Amino acid sequence: MTDRIIKIENPLSDLISDEIYELLSSHNLIDEKAVRDYQIRKKFKQLRAGKVSAGDAIDTIREEYPYLQFDTIRKIVYQISK
Repeated sequence: MTDRIIKIENPLSDLISDEIYELLSSHNLIDEKAVRDYQIRKKFKQLRAGKVSAGDAIDTIREEYPYLQFDTIRKIVYQISK
């Protein structure tokens, strides 16, 4: 019998280490929706920095998240941090 280590992809690698992410995830302390929204905002900022229009940037993001409506993504990228 071999021990298999399941490696979890760390979508927050620019913020926390893989080890910390895996620890938090193993204890169900990761809010997957918040992580998704963070990734969407990050992608939107990258696209806008590349001179892509806001509408086109949202359409590009919708290709990755087809279950989200245009207005939902717009709300995510323009939401004010609390």
